[in-house]
Amino acid sequence: MLIQDLGWDGYFQAQWQECAPAGCVPARVGSQQRGLWRVLGDFEECWAEPSGKFRKQSEEGGDWPAVGDWVSVELRPEKQSALIQHVLPRRSRFVRKVAGKQIEEQVIVANIDVALIVAALDGDFSVRRIERYLAQCWESGARPAIVLNKADACVEPEKLVAQVESVALGAPVFLVSAKTGEGVEALEASFARGQTMVLLGSSGVGKSTLVNRLLREERQSTHAVRESDSKGRHTTTSRELFVLPSGAMMIDTPGLRELQLWNATDGLAQTFADVDELATQCRFSDCQHEKEPGCAVQAAISAGILDADRLESWRKLQREQEFLLRKMNPEIGATQKKRIKILMRQVRRNYQDRDKGKS
Repeated sequence: MLIQDLGWDGYFQAQWQECAPAGCVPARVGSQQRGLWRVLGDFEECWAEPSGKFRKQSEEGGDWPAVGDWVSVELRPEKQSALIQHVLPRRSRFVRKVAGKQIEEQVIVANIDVALIVAALDGDFSVRRIERYLAQCWESGARPAIVLNKADACVEPEKLVAQVESVALGAPVFLVSAKTGEGVEALEASFARGQTMVLLGSSGVGKSTLVNRLLREERQSTHAVRESDSKGRHTTTSRELFVLPSGAMMIDTPGLRELQLWNATDGLAQTFADVDELATQCRFSDCQHEKEPGCAVQAAISAGILDADRLESWRKLQREQEFLLRKMNPEIGATQKKRIKILMRQVRRNYQDRDKGKS
């Protein structure tokens, strides 16, 4: 397979000319398993391991390869393997905060053009979860699109489509059934040869079934969701890149049990551009959008223009980002604590002055 068929273009060619090690060839990471990476390029597909120098750089804080990355490899035909020497700068990347209390980012996939947020129209459907994914997708540098799957299992899918379109703010929304094939043709028509897409979403939304439908063969194993709560099990255990018959590429990913945003300030602004626009019309620049007079946000909610749940979702994600920022930069947290102490001290003084006045 030619590297041009894998998404290689002028951007990566320019990066290659600047930093390509001698004796290496470009390759794209197709999958990863236990410290090995499956690489593809103008050679027979093989497994690759990091060179000693690259391993040291990565362990000291450099980037390990992610599925979708372009890397420079030294081929070892006699061993039917390769050595990874370098990761080329990424054009885009979808990340999240690692699960748990650690303050670290996890790169899910790299160099994607379109992030397909897959949601199932069953008991586990959530517009708020879609907003969360949209924020991180806009931040990634890729274009988001929303795929509402399991149309065959929903009585009135049009109502849910309308809900999603109200928060998509320009991101296309596709209604499909990976099981029956309904709507898949329209989704495929949006793909372009050489384009890389990634499927994102919770377990059980039907990502692997959709991949099989697009590949026109059963390549990914699938399992039914629990009937009690429509929750799925992890059938896809690793990220893997597939070349579709259309010439586009699709990366399937395991279902994310949780998506904690990572440094997604700009993504939040784009996802909630309608809320931010309303906020600029409030009477007070520091309006908290609660009970202040002249609050344009609350007025929009009263008029039915803005959903109150959307405002609360915006607040929740903003709080997450502020908390993450304080953890990433302790100086900011210390400054904020100091500011709160000063404010509380002033409040106590006000109460003391008021009590003196009464006496």
